[in-house]
Amino acid sequence: MNDLMSLGIHRLWKDHFVRSLNPGSPSTTPSTPTNGWTILDVAGGTGDIAFRLLDHATSIHSDTATSVTLADINPAMLAEGRTRSLATPYAPPSPRLRFLEANAESMPSIASGSIDLYTVAFGIRNFTDKQAALREAWRVLKPGGVFACLEFGKVQGNPVLDAVYKRWSFGAIPLLGQLVAGDRSSYQYLVESIERFPKQEEFCDMIHDAGFVVPRGGWENLTGGVAAIHKGVKPVW
Repeated sequence: MNDLMSLGIHRLWKDHFVRSLNPGSPSTTPSTPTNGWTILDVAGGTGDIAFRLLDHATSIHSDTATSVTLADINPAMLAEGRTRSLATPYAPPSPRLRFLEANAESMPSIASGSIDLYTVAFGIRNFTDKQAALREAWRVLKPGGVFACLEFGKVQGNPVLDAVYKRWSFGAIPLLGQLVAGDRSSYQYLVESIERFPKQEEFCDMIHDAGFVVPRGGWENLTGGVAAIHKGVKPVW
């Protein structure tokens, strides 16, 4: 359904998101080991982002020490992620990937100041208390650690694209949900949740209010703002 709904573009967005983060620690020489990054991928469910993060660290930086904790509140999604991991080099007993059932608004099993990179892709709009989740991201990150979010946004500066996108969202996506998945109501909720999510400027302010330093520009629009990448850095002071 994701491919049908986005015409496959969601894969390009996810690839670009991971490349923009450039996860992993490069070795100074082939024989020099790295400590790797400690990454928390929240609402990571099926592993789309977690697998990409590990693949990037391995293939780009020859880093086999970087690890990802894939956290999700939904045990069924975690089960799907575990199943999908069996087709990757990160399946158990690999220490590079672990699964955690957790609520993003409170994750007491994750120590404060223990995470280098916190990622959440197409999940935060469904959190009940988004500000609480942002504060929890700040807590678990190390000083200098990065919060990175890929989420649907609002089309900016292109009224024609905005009109086409809204017609597709509210007309085609629920119908596709009914025809392909036999579930119109869930996909109607999906497009309504996207519409309710804060504008890029508003979400950027929320990240700042949680204590993060927001890089210049605030966010990166993808496909005219249909999606956007938001980042925040936990101050080192």
